[in-house]
Parts: sequence; C-alpha cells; structure tokens
Amino acid sequence: MDIKQLKFLVALDETRHFGQAAARCHVTQPTLSMRLRQLEDELGLELVRRGQRFEGFSAEGERILAWARSLLAAQDGLLAEAAACRGHLVGTLRLGVVPLASFDPMRLIGLFAARHPGLRFQLQALSSEQILEQLARNQLDLGLSYLDRLDREHFAGLELAEARMGLLYDQRHFHFASSSLRWEQLAGLPLGLLSTGMHFRQSIDHSFRARGLTPQVRVEADAVHHLTQAVSAGLCCCIMPLPIDGTPAEGHLRLLPIEDAHTLAPQGLIMRRSAPGSPLAQACFEEARDWLQTSR
Repeated sequence: MDIKQLKFLVALDETRHFGQAAARCHVTQPTLSMRLRQLEDELGLELVRRGQRFEGFSAEGERILAWARSLLAAQDGLLAEAAACRGHLVGTLRLGVVPLASFDPMRLIGLFAARHPGLRFQLQALSSEQILEQLARNQLDLGLSYLDRLDREHFAGLELAEARMGLLYDQRHFHFASSSLRWEQLAGLPLGLLSTGMHFRQSIDHSFRARGLTPQVRVEADAVHHLTQAVSAGLCCCIMPLPIDGTPAEGHLRLLPIEDAHTLAPQGLIMRRSAPGSPLAQACFEEARDWLQTSR
C-alpha cells in the first residue's frame, strides 16, 4: 500500500468517474484501475462496485475511504507542520463559503496570502450543512458560515459579522425614492431568492412571516450569479447581504438597506476541533482572531 493508492481512492470518490479520477491524478485510467485492484487484493476487500462504469463504493469501501481521507490529511498536516517549524506555511487552504456571505472571504484570504506567500487557496460555495459535514470529514480546513447550528464540542467558531440585508435592483427597471426600504414595501415586489432551505433564505422567510407578509417570489435559484442575472434582466429584485464596508453595487445595480433586516444568526469562521488537526487551519484561524481583535 502506498499514498498514491489512497489518493486514487479519494479522487474516485470526488469525481465518481474512473476517467476523471485518473485525469485528476495525472495517470491513465488502466493504471488507476490496476492500482485500486491491488489495494483491494492487499486488504482482502472489494472497495469499488464496478459495472460498465463506476457504480459506487461497497459498505467496506466507504469505511476504508474514511481512513484514506484521514491518512492523506495526516500527510498534509505533516508537511505543513514541517513547513511551520521552518517558519512559514505552505500548501492549500480549503475554505467553504455559504452563498450570499455578508463577510467578504477575500478579506481573510488577502490577510493569509500577505503573511504566507506560499499558501494556495481553494474556495467552494456550499450550504451551511455541507460546510459542517465536509469539515467533519476533513474535506475542508475552514468554513465561513452561520454559527447558530454549531456544535462547540466539535467545532471552534469565530464570529465575524452580523449579516444585514439590502435590496439589489437594476435602476433601469426599478426606482425607489427613499434611502431605505421596509418589509411591507418588499412584499409587493417581484423577488429573486435563494432556494428554500438555504440559511439566508430561511432568514428572509422568517422576516416576512413575522410581519404577516407573503413575498412574491418570481425567481428561485441556488446560485447567486443566476439571481444577479435575473436582476439585470429586470425580472425581479433580490435580497442580498449588505457589504460590511459599504461598497456600492456596480454598473446599473444598486443596493438599498432594508430596515430591521438581519439573518437569524451571525456569520463566522469555523474550524474542526477533532484530530487530525490541520496546521494551516489552526494558524489561519488564530491569525483571523488576532486580526479581528486589532481591527475592532
């Protein structure tokens, strides 16, 4: 058994396709298949269900896959720890970010990049549930998400900001005379919202229900760029987080504050507490804490 076989196994889980997994690992598909069969022979287990194409993992394969992730994380941690002992951080920091995060993740990434030029960054847009799940499975190092569902025994959370809301609209299609809006005004507008079940959408629905209002939802999407496209096309207006630094929207788009509008929970930076720990995550989490303390 060697580390490459474990990388092949994890790549297959992430791509769910033999050819794509092989391409990701820079080997041919026959090589990847052969090495995985060698791993199965050594362990005496069928790990991968095969037909004409990849059909998933066996129950035993799922258990071995969890160990493979832990071993690869331990290898990454070992290399990062050695680099930290030499006085610098290297590697890839994997960050999961909820859609419509009010805190700009680039503020943190810019901080980390300035202090550690050897770092690379991998960002994924995920729901709050997916972020916690992938942190627990060591598929992410840090998450930028909501803190209300956080199990403090297993995760550390650093509050970054209370998310306030504004209405994003295209001034070519809509006009508002006031400098802020009330929920009662929003109820009469065609709205574009994130899909039901997403945390930011839940906060919006709660705000309408608390006032006995029913929104006119014209467009629903699970991707932010689809909502902004709908706004630019004049199909709707969209409720978005207000930028913390007050940066206005670009082009024809404008963002008006909504009175008494905020999410049900603050957003924060989240890190897994359980082993194997990530030196990258730990160092960046502590630097973010120090930065927040000095900037407030």
